[in-house]
Amino acid sequence: MTIYIMVHRVADHSWILFSFLFYVNLHIRSLCSVCMYVSGLISLTMSVGFQVYEMVKETVKYLAGVAGPSGFGSNTIAEEVLEVEYSSCSHPCLTAIITGATSGIGAETARVLAKRGVRIVIPARDLKKGYQVKEKILKENPEAEIILLEIDLCSFSSIQLFCSQFLSLNLPLNILINNAGKFANKMELCEEKVEMTFATNYLGHFLLTELLMEKMAETAAETKIQGRIVNVSSVIHSWVKRHHFYFNQMLQPSNYNSTRAYAQSKLANILHAKELARQIKQQLRKVNITVNAIHPGIVKTEIIRDHKGFITDSLFFMTSKFLKSIPQGASTTCYVATSPQMEGVSGKYYADCNEMQCSLLANDDAQALDLWRQTRAFIRQRLRRQHRELKHFA
Repeated sequence: MTIYIMVHRVADHSWILFSFLFYVNLHIRSLCSVCMYVSGLISLTMSVGFQVYEMVKETVKYLAGVAGPSGFGSNTIAEEVLEVEYSSCSHPCLTAIITGATSGIGAETARVLAKRGVRIVIPARDLKKGYQVKEKILKENPEAEIILLEIDLCSFSSIQLFCSQFLSLNLPLNILINNAGKFANKMELCEEKVEMTFATNYLGHFLLTELLMEKMAETAAETKIQGRIVNVSSVIHSWVKRHHFYFNQMLQPSNYNSTRAYAQSKLANILHAKELARQIKQQLRKVNITVNAIHPGIVKTEIIRDHKGFITDSLFFMTSKFLKSIPQGASTTCYVATSPQMEGVSGKYYADCNEMQCSLLANDDAQALDLWRQTRAFIRQRLRRQHRELKHFA
């Protein structure tokens, strides 16, 4: 990923250099123009060189796992975070809901949190996989409390049923980790007639969060422990251009591109976190909850199961030094969800357990509000329609 960005940025400057040379070729008419040309070329070369130097420096820091302000870095694993951060907490048993916990980063997050006494609720589309994860955690830690409930994040009715079942258990809710991810290689529409990647990664988590916010607020008020929502995003969100980020087009793309769809959903995850955080800060929602987005790193997990093949495997082999292990990939999630350093921190974007800059579009407050309004209106309209259909067939 870092190599791609370096090449991409150098390519951008190469285009600028070519344009500059073409301009000079047409307009050099005097020695003064030549001097200006040479000066501009030197300045541009130095600028490109400095940016390449900065990128190389950041790459070396990443590979070396140099710790940031939090005390952690790219090589930190989730267990190390919890050994340092969670051990200093005197909290009673916390309850965490972790979507996508039947494999990969989600399963590792569930395992290490359960090891620290956190009650884990796993919403699973594949209950067989869910039971396997549960048994694996219990084998390591027999005293762990793991609750498995069925859910399909592509289905609004399934999400509603899951929330109803969870709330009926009368458990507290301290942590919500929106981790589940889908990368649909081909254009697919889910039950809601929405593109599968966008529905799973963004719309489903939006509705899940809305339906659980009241329970989180009640828990925070009763326990005096701040609730935390973590949206798992990706650095790939920065690839999205504004002219490709239209809500209706993301619902049903006329020209589907799998990478673009995934990047759009991950940008939406960040905008969702930022808008919720803004509403809480401005007391539009009077709740003691923080909301943040994270990039776990580039990890070879089951999200690429639809992309197995010689080319994909070769690329992963060549870039293996830049890839994180699953325990490393789970570290930032655990840090943001549990660290005392994150108390009161909201509306931010984290990677390698440290705050990072996201794209300009991801930082656009107007875009975040517009997306939130359109999403809420769309979900309400679909839920009303479902309610009418149920009444009709009752």
